[in-house]
Amino acid sequence: MSINLDEYQDQLEQLDPHVRDTLAASFHEAARVMSPQGLHHWLEGAKGLSQLGRGNDLVVTYIQSMPAVAKDVGEDIIADCIAAAMKLASMVSGEVIQLMFDTLPTAANRLGDAELLRGYLGLIHQLSAKVPRGLRPMLGHLDELFGKLTLGGLRRWALWGAQAHLRDFSAQLAYFDLKSADSQAMLQKERRGTLFIDNQRKLNFYLRAFWGRDFFLRPTSGDYETREGYRPFIETRVIHLPDAYDDFAGLPGKDLYRATAAHAAAHLVYTQSPLSMEQLNPAQMFLIGLFEDARVEHLAIREFPGMKQMWAQFHAKTREVSCPTEPVVGLLERLAYALLDENYHDDDGLIQEMATAFREQLATRPGDNRLSWDLGVTLYNRLGERGGIPSLRVLESMAIPYRDDNRYIWASDEIAWHAAEYVPAPKQVRKYVSVMDMVNELDCELAGDDAQEIWVLNEPFYLDQEGVTINSLEGKEPVSEPYHYQEWDYGVQLHRPNWVTVLERRQKPGDPEDIDRILTEHRPVAARLRHIIDAMQPEGVQRLRHREDGEEIDLNAAIRAMIDIRMGQTPDPRINIRIERKVRDLAVLVLLDLSESTNEKLGDSDKPVIQLAREATSLLSWAIDRVGDPFAIHGFASDGRHDVQYYRFKDFDEHYGDEVKSKLAGMQGGLSTRMGAALRHAGQFLLKQPEKKKLILLVSDGEPADIDVRDPQYLRHDTKKAVEELATRGVRSFCLTLDPNADDYVSRIFGPKGYMVVDHVNRLPERLPMLYAGLTR
Repeated sequence: MSINLDEYQDQLEQLDPHVRDTLAASFHEAARVMSPQGLHHWLEGAKGLSQLGRGNDLVVTYIQSMPAVAKDVGEDIIADCIAAAMKLASMVSGEVIQLMFDTLPTAANRLGDAELLRGYLGLIHQLSAKVPRGLRPMLGHLDELFGKLTLGGLRRWALWGAQAHLRDFSAQLAYFDLKSADSQAMLQKERRGTLFIDNQRKLNFYLRAFWGRDFFLRPTSGDYETREGYRPFIETRVIHLPDAYDDFAGLPGKDLYRATAAHAAAHLVYTQSPLSMEQLNPAQMFLIGLFEDARVEHLAIREFPGMKQMWAQFHAKTREVSCPTEPVVGLLERLAYALLDENYHDDDGLIQEMATAFREQLATRPGDNRLSWDLGVTLYNRLGERGGIPSLRVLESMAIPYRDDNRYIWASDEIAWHAAEYVPAPKQVRKYVSVMDMVNELDCELAGDDAQEIWVLNEPFYLDQEGVTINSLEGKEPVSEPYHYQEWDYGVQLHRPNWVTVLERRQKPGDPEDIDRILTEHRPVAARLRHIIDAMQPEGVQRLRHREDGEEIDLNAAIRAMIDIRMGQTPDPRINIRIERKVRDLAVLVLLDLSESTNEKLGDSDKPVIQLAREATSLLSWAIDRVGDPFAIHGFASDGRHDVQYYRFKDFDEHYGDEVKSKLAGMQGGLSTRMGAALRHAGQFLLKQPEKKKLILLVSDGEPADIDVRDPQYLRHDTKKAVEELATRGVRSFCLTLDPNADDYVSRIFGPKGYMVVDHVNRLPERLPMLYAGLTR
């Protein structure tokens, strides 16, 4: 679905000219963060608000604010914002609705989650019914309020003021304007120590420093009535943390965030499969979770011993501040400490017995989470012999603050559990060996692409009787060292560092005469190109007359100026000659999409796309070589994020000869199209060139896609981000696409002037060289 402003021309004509100009100016910004469906909702919202009759300023504010909101919490919130504005229309003035939209980016940035922002919109609607006069001053201080309060704290602060000053309008205004003493007192009471939004990036870096992978963190807010809020939990591999933490028994809130995030990350790293819930009651599941928490913490401590002190300090403080009403809860708190710290001793024999059994089991099967199942059921039976088990509500009153609710460890939906599993990048070691080592191992079974160790000779080893190398007979085409690139996740608005692996490979060479025949078959195109090439040749030194500044004086112009001065007229100051040296300072990289779809025929063409791309590239190479511009020809295909295959048919410093032609003749298509990673890798070659102007000319027959990505928008946003990143470094990207449906996505990726759609596929060999001439003229 492609959105064009021209489709809304009837609605735009009904708006004020200023509103139309604002919409046109904001459209490209919105297109960078919204899908076509999101743009449709955004434009429909502008149309609806314009029909409210509350002034143009409201519509303008909405248009300018929503792209920033969508960037922070996603475009799905647009419909909720429009619905909230429509509800407020019958309760407050247009200025208040405008102020709500004006402060909405602040709320979205501070809350950081779409569900929390929906809760904020619900609070605004609730206050509009109770204290509509207080909304305006409260929204004016929203930045300060969200800098100190969570959503739950803001709710309690606002509703207390609404109830206390329900009939006293002057006191109501003073309260929400933060001018009264009780307003400041309530603000101080509800103020939280450490906010999640202020520590989210630090926590991401903190976890990545340990395990070298990304963890996705989300805030939650359940502190509507009390300050306790929700417990941390893990869902679909995302760690959900409370949106604020108070200090715990003198320990700072930021330490509590670190301990909580590290504990949840340990679950994600060391839990390889879920546990079965069959024939278990909630109390048994709780006790099994107690041992599973200790197991993953011990595995983390083995790699990072300092984590023990980080977690142990909270157990020690729990003993000081916890006063459980149920003896079993106190016993479990002490048992959790004993499981973590072998130096902790308790007088209760059951605690020592279970701690000893846990360490014995952990020594023999540390990676098996079924030991937690066995020990948890055993503890349940032993506690039952002592006099019974309290309810789950009582058990959950344990005061260990950093542990999550353990929903992640249970197999409630085993298929979904495995589908979202994090798969680490495969690691291979290249070992350089001697000739004798290689010869001694030639008779063994050759390893596959997933081998952990690859043997490499520094020099080719020839067989005398064959006259060829061993590698050409027994080996495979060499693969480069892996190149790791980040990838943009538009859902969380963050880069996934080192998420994609690019491997440079070689395709089998073909017959270079096939490329020479292409030039013969397309003689009419070559004849037209020859005239264009002659016009593109550098013209050397040019003397430009009639310039106000320059290196020489134009005598004729100077004499005319002196005559004008003698006649009392104003002389023409352009009496100089500027000398300019005309050179082509340009480097071009042609990047070919070599996915499986290029083996098919499109439209009325009798040739597959890969053949047309080969012909077009050959003609383009001949043309660029005649001009003298440095150029390279590369291609790519992908088999998931761990294997983006990159082919270098011609490099910048390589002569366009038979070797390059043989590589082009052997060009083949296969696999998928992970376009963003290929663009980033191609950019690394261009950035090494000394030329001032740098161009990537991408030839593709479809949109970005890969086998491990289900969301069609994901790779589109990543490719768009890659284009933007290259543009900031001086590399321009232009896409020549053969996809007849490319209008739905290509303009959003490459910009309105960064692409061309070839409707007639057979004309590709002609259009590509002509396009190059037009772009570089």
